[in-house]
Amino acid sequence: MWPSVPLKLSKFRSKLSLILPGGLTDGFRKLYVNEGLSGFYKGLFPLWGRNLPFSMIMFSTFEHSVDLMYRKVIQRRKEDCSRAEQLGVTCLSGYAAGSVGTVISNPADNIVSFLYNRKAETVRQAIKEIGLANLFTRSLPVRITLVGPVATLQWFLYDTIKVLTGLPTSGGAYPT
Repeated sequence: MWPSVPLKLSKFRSKLSLILPGGLTDGFRKLYVNEGLSGFYKGLFPLWGRNLPFSMIMFSTFEHSVDLMYRKVIQRRKEDCSRAEQLGVTCLSGYAAGSVGTVISNPADNIVSFLYNRKAETVRQAIKEIGLANLFTRSLPVRITLVGPVATLQWFLYDTIKVLTGLPTSGGAYPT
């Protein structure tokens, strides 16, 4: 994880500020000259504050959503459903997981964006500038619209590969 942090942060900064117009190598050089070694890790903790909760919530929401779909919506055991139905459950649960993860990680994403746009120097200053309500709501519909389908596709591909290799789809193992 540590070696990929400068790459991840540089990629993120390039999206926000076009700091890497000459490519990644040129961007690394400019970043080092302008900000030193610490520039590669600026915003590391807010980045973790966004990615770790998102991942944890997305995985747990996915598993709970799959179980909920079989138990309350379909009302059949996973094994009694066709592979297409199981992959449909995967898609719906994947979208739910991506959306819930986005809602949870939105405040940290807003802080990271604010820091990299150089609108604030510290996390505290970013929160003050953004405002508490905007911290949770700013850009949320757009993020859900973008992240939901990506999470859906990731879970769909994951379960499709499992099906193609003879493994069962995710979740659905509840007592009868």
